[in-house]
Amino acid sequence: MADNRPIGIFDSGIGGLTIARSVSELMPDEQILFFGDTAHLPYGDKSSEAIKSYVKRIAEYFVDNDCKLILLACNSASAAAYSLIHKLHSGKVPVLNVIDPNVEYVCRKKYKTVGIIGTKATITSRAYNRKFATANPNLKVKSIATPLLAPMIEEGFFNNNISQTVINSYLSNKNLSGIEALVLACTHYPLIKAEIEKFYAQQNIKVEIIDSTDVISEYTQKFMHKHRMLASPGNVPEHLFCVSDFTASFQKTTNIFYGEAVKLKHVPIWG
Repeated sequence: MADNRPIGIFDSGIGGLTIARSVSELMPDEQILFFGDTAHLPYGDKSSEAIKSYVKRIAEYFVDNDCKLILLACNSASAAAYSLIHKLHSGKVPVLNVIDPNVEYVCRKKYKTVGIIGTKATITSRAYNRKFATANPNLKVKSIATPLLAPMIEEGFFNNNISQTVINSYLSNKNLSGIEALVLACTHYPLIKAEIEKFYAQQNIKVEIIDSTDVISEYTQKFMHKHRMLASPGNVPEHLFCVSDFTASFQKTTNIFYGEAVKLKHVPIWG
């Protein structure tokens, strides 16, 4: 049976619009309810307890709005709060994160060494390391925090000399030496994929740059197909893009991440 209820997609800001866009392109019949917690961004420097409290409230918002699926489209939130949200809501609505799809993809490719770049919260949580250790104990995981990248991208600094210099500096870190693939463990990073590829091309090093947006949307589609959650073919969805705090700069930046301007709705769920 078809299910035309919305997919709840959450991010700590509006970078998760990259995943919302990928989901919409892959499954055009699906309605999306996006929520960006712009009142509390960035999550990258927040404690795990703070992140859990934010995500718990937003998950309740999705449940209250009859979402058929909750996708934590944020690596920091997935690392800190997925287990809690899954425990609280999996009986009512399935909860997916962005870490499991990436781990599954890397293990399927049978790599021996993989690199990860992400926010401080994602990297220090070691969530990827634990997942990889369970899925493939023989896989060597190398990771570094790259905290300048997300704010740099949000300010429009990508695909230029400034961004390339910062990217080259991070990727030259010896902790990433010898990797066969690199997981872009932040929703912002697909926008600098070409620059990351350029760095390795100039070094004449072959590294697969894993664009997690496509990996995650494909994983979500397979999950929904398996559980008979897909919308009716030909359904014309009306997407809703919500934020917990609204500014003109947030509105302007939506074009960077979604590929087109979308109208943000201010939903102050904290009062």
